[in-house]
Amino acid sequence: MKIKLLNIIEKNPLLSADELAAMLDVSVEQVKEMLEELRNENVILGTKTIINWDKAGKESVSAFIELKTVPQRDKGFDAVAERVARYDEVKSVFLMSGAYDLAVLVECRTMRDVAVFVAEQLATIEGVTATATHFIMERYKDFGVTFENDTVDLRGNGW
Repeated sequence: MKIKLLNIIEKNPLLSADELAAMLDVSVEQVKEMLEELRNENVILGTKTIINWDKAGKESVSAFIELKTVPQRDKGFDAVAERVARYDEVKSVFLMSGAYDLAVLVECRTMRDVAVFVAEQLATIEGVTATATHFIMERYKDFGVTFENDTVDLRGNGW
């Protein structure tokens, strides 16, 4: 039952307890108890509104930064990841397999701000041995939500 509840609220966190109870065919009290339990267990960590900032008029730049790191004794990659996660510019941090150890999603005002952040903050962290920056040019889908794209791709039309 909890998995069903989580699947529903992951897609629409704004549903009321009454609506959730009707969808799950349980009482409103049961839904409230499950939600509280899931929050207390840190299963539900928060809710997020996904905003198309381009349409809202906010100027910003997002980039994925890959970090090669040296794992620390008794902490592995956790110490570096925890330090990276403290920066306001950092939106997400992931431990990855492959050539790089950590993938970091950052958001800044300009491309230059991203470059300065990488050079002065991320690259200088003890244990970081290399970085690779990939700027996000267009978001098509984020957190399961598809974005409207107002631009027309003419590449398939021979232009």
